[in-house]
Amino acid sequence: MAASALAAGLTTALTAPAAVATPAATPAPFATQQAAGALPPMGWNSWNKFGCNINEELIRETADAIVSSGLKDAGYQYVNIDDCWAEHDRNAEGKFEPNHERFPGGIKALADYVHGKGLKLGIYTSAGTMTCAQTMPGGLDHEDVDAQTFADWGVDYLKYDNCNNEGRPAIERYTKMGDAIKKTGRPMVYALCEWGENQPWLWGKSSGAQLWRTTGDISDNWPSMTGILDQQVGLEKYSGPGGWNDPDMLEVGNGGMTDAEYRSHFALWSLMNAPLLAGNDIRSMPEATKKILENKDIVALDQDFAGVQGHKVRDDGDTEVWAKPMSDGSAAVVLFNRGLTGTTMTSSAAELGLSGKDFRVRDLWTGADTESTGTLRATVPSHGSAVFRVWPTKAPSAAPATTLSLDAGQYFPAGKPFTAKLSLTNDGSTPVAAAQVKVTAPAGWRLDGRGDAFVPAVLPGKTWRQSVKFEPVNPSGDKVSLSANVSYFTAWGTRKLTADAGGPVVTPLPSGVTPMSKAPFVVSENGWGPVERGTSNGENQAGDGNPITINGQVYPDGLGAHAPSLVRVYLGGGCTSFSSVVGLDDEFATGSITFEVHGDGKTLASTDVLRHGAPAQTLNVPLKGVQVLDLVVTDGGDGNNTDHADWANAAVTC
Repeated sequence: MAASALAAGLTTALTAPAAVATPAATPAPFATQQAAGALPPMGWNSWNKFGCNINEELIRETADAIVSSGLKDAGYQYVNIDDCWAEHDRNAEGKFEPNHERFPGGIKALADYVHGKGLKLGIYTSAGTMTCAQTMPGGLDHEDVDAQTFADWGVDYLKYDNCNNEGRPAIERYTKMGDAIKKTGRPMVYALCEWGENQPWLWGKSSGAQLWRTTGDISDNWPSMTGILDQQVGLEKYSGPGGWNDPDMLEVGNGGMTDAEYRSHFALWSLMNAPLLAGNDIRSMPEATKKILENKDIVALDQDFAGVQGHKVRDDGDTEVWAKPMSDGSAAVVLFNRGLTGTTMTSSAAELGLSGKDFRVRDLWTGADTESTGTLRATVPSHGSAVFRVWPTKAPSAAPATTLSLDAGQYFPAGKPFTAKLSLTNDGSTPVAAAQVKVTAPAGWRLDGRGDAFVPAVLPGKTWRQSVKFEPVNPSGDKVSLSANVSYFTAWGTRKLTADAGGPVVTPLPSGVTPMSKAPFVVSENGWGPVERGTSNGENQAGDGNPITINGQVYPDGLGAHAPSLVRVYLGGGCTSFSSVVGLDDEFATGSITFEVHGDGKTLASTDVLRHGAPAQTLNVPLKGVQVLDLVVTDGGDGNNTDHADWANAAVTC
């Protein structure tokens, strides 16, 4: 979106009437319920970590941990029980019966315990005959009795899923539960989990809901998170106080992504005003996870009272700029690096819709304040993010915004020298002086020349640069890691910065034909479970695939993927061709995907959208001079829940 549109969004936020956030003096019950969703809800949900393995002890201990860990002080308040909490059948009165073994004390006692901690209790069912796990009844045609049961128990939040819905119209089913909640008179957040199938952002609020899922379920992996992120583009105009887009719960801390990826996940969800529902084991989370979830500067983006959803303002391929106007006249920005290596990224105050000559800039991960004349710059690691909040005012007693960058490339051919590029940039209004820059050689390598430098001054708006060459001595391992550091003087004292770089050590494929199932992967990313070698994708665990089958034809070898997917293989420039038969696997009867073959970042071949039952397509792709081969699968546009993609008999000839 253009800067002018961002500015318009900010103007709207500042001039919008406050009636949504300020209820009438004597609100009707439903108005009170609506006020419960005036800000995106924050809390915890049991599903992502525990699935059906839940009991009342877990819920009590989690409530205790939310308080003792500091999450409550950071704004988390809902303790939400997901699927599998009830008996398989209703009782004689047609009501839910909590599972006798795992919830013997009942939900009312659990709600009382949670309320006693100053927290709120959430619960789950489905707008169908059974819930998704099929362990307990759904709420279809029982809306009034279920809503009243939840109200009598003291429930504060209902997640209403979409499984086993009998094919009945979504708006009808979800509005009926919304009306039932309204009749109880109890303030209760109503969360539609309709998976975005019928564009609930258009009607969710009128059904009585305060939030609505925009996609299918999230998984604890990078392709799932980024695939869901991509589906949020363009939905920002449907979100605001009292009604929020919901890209699904947080996976932060569940182990399937790196801390850098979890920081990106959390920052982008916060920028988009998503409900912040932690999905990890709060009772035993490591310090790194705690720091992400409790970052109050980033939580503040999500909880800003104006409720203007952040959105993508620039997409440069592997790098993206996302921004959000704030109610105090500042703006927030996420510099998001989807690439496979660290890179230096920039934005500007003007791109965020801010005007002026001097700006206060806060790094929301470190908390450090600097001053800038308008440029926002950061070295962003692979799959990482830099998050800034920018005010159009001169920063008091703040050093100039300064960035140390170290670029050594994406990969390192075995036994060959490489060159790293160092730079130090001053984006402030006062000089940086007496900079001492140093880079050290990785183990098994030596510097060809000096690795340190003295820089007398870097003036405002200027950059110092230097290249450093490294020669192999006795390198070992499958990765190269190097770092640089700098100390320098400013008018406000000494400052220090560090920068890291590195990547995998790669070796060309041998002469002859190499099946892709035998090739070493530089990178392997997959929308659900791992990319499987020699079988279909299967389910979520490694090795659970089946024989590769496309439109009834079984193939003896290949790769099984799930959109979105990327497989990267280093060729080294000596290969001649890639071949494969591609299509949707017969594991599912639905799905839509496209296949792409990239060489050194350029598209060499692609298919149209392929759907289940379509004939397999044969790809024969020349590879003369190609250093790096990428096999890419993307969703065909209808969601990726069943997008199992086969690269059958895939092979490279060198």
